Amino acid sequence: MSKFFRSLPFYIIVAIALGVILGFIVPLWVARIFTTFKELFSRLLGFSIPLIILGLVTAAIGRMGKQAQRPLIITVALAYVFTLGSGLFAYFTGNAIYPLLLDSSESVTALPESVAVPTPYFTIEMPPIMGVMSALLLAIVLGLGMAKIDGDKLLQVADEFEAIVMRLISKVIVPLLPFYIASIFVEMTFTDRIAPIFMLFVKIIVFIFILHILLLLGQYIIAGLVTRRNPLKLLWRMMPAYVTALATQSSAATIPVTLKQTRSNGVSHEVSGFVIPLCATIHLSGSMLKIVSCALALMLMQHMPYDFSLFMGFIAMLAITMVAAPGVPGGAIMAAIAVLQSVLGFGPEQQVLMISLYITMDSFGTAANITGDGAIALIIERIGFRKKPLRIEARDDGNEEVFE
Repeated sequence: MSKFFRSLPFYIIVAIALGVILGFIVPLWVARIFTTFKELFSRLLGFSIPLIILGLVTAAIGRMGKQAQRPLIITVALAYVFTLGSGLFAYFTGNAIYPLLLDSSESVTALPESVAVPTPYFTIEMPPIMGVMSALLLAIVLGLGMAKIDGDKLLQVADEFEAIVMRLISKVIVPLLPFYIASIFVEMTFTDRIAPIFMLFVKIIVFIFILHILLLLGQYIIAGLVTRRNPLKLLWRMMPAYVTALATQSSAATIPVTLKQTRSNGVSHEVSGFVIPLCATIHLSGSMLKIVSCALALMLMQHMPYDFSLFMGFIAMLAITMVAAPGVPGGAIMAAIAVLQSVLGFGPEQQVLMISLYITMDSFGTAANITGDGAIALIIERIGFRKKPLRIEARDDGNEEVFE
């Protein structure tokens, strides 16, 4: 519990609560102070997004490209397919259920009539150095180019630039996020828009938790079909890793437990030692599910037009972008902000709602990510490394024993 009280999700929850309370009691001139901070941070975030994409994606693709071996290619492809499938599952499920679950007659951002709107005292222009799509395309070109020409010097520069961007995220953006979110909720409460937002939060959190369970069942059914083993038993053995991820909210911190439980499912030391650390970075099915579900709900509540082709492009691009998501709490949503902005047209207010929803459920997404890593390892063991299948025999106690 002490670790939770020092975590970013706890700070976000406190920021939302304080923002709502202050929004009810502060006068207009105080609300304008919060609005001023919100505008300044929003512009800083807009300036930082292309740098985040360029710094993280370039280095990630460059490093992976230099290890272009068959197991790596298969693992990356499978992680991408799992992440892509998670996004499509979230879209089709949300598209079918949300119209019944959410009240789209009440917008989460529309201003009531005759309400005083706090305006910032001042703003500072912080134009980004390039567009989001330009940053993403440049990162892909540089990453693939470094891998092709064996550009060690360029990769070193990319690694150092990545370190700078990581410090920008971990030392500036993430620490200021609670204040930014509190400022948004002060403004929303001050303008009487808070009730539909809280109802939206509760419904989405319950809905996404159910989707996470269904997602993991689906992934382990696929792994069970490939390995010809009982998917429920395979998934049950991964529960210690799931619970550890819930507590630590970190894929990296859960790696030792994930390795142990994956090996108890019959995956060799060679495969588990390669796949689990790699997938802790590149496999983000749980994060994808949360982002797509939240984005779809917000678009429906705000009557924003969307169709399958729009979300297919969003999901495909997001799956690439999140490969380089930084290993800090909320890292995936920070990497996703660029795609939310460029593809779905999310403005600052929609972005902060996405950040608030995402980080509030951060531990559930992390747990789904690392538990899914075990399913990928099982499939890679079967199709990527091993020439013949493992022999599985039932023991008297009901468990299974794995033989080479």
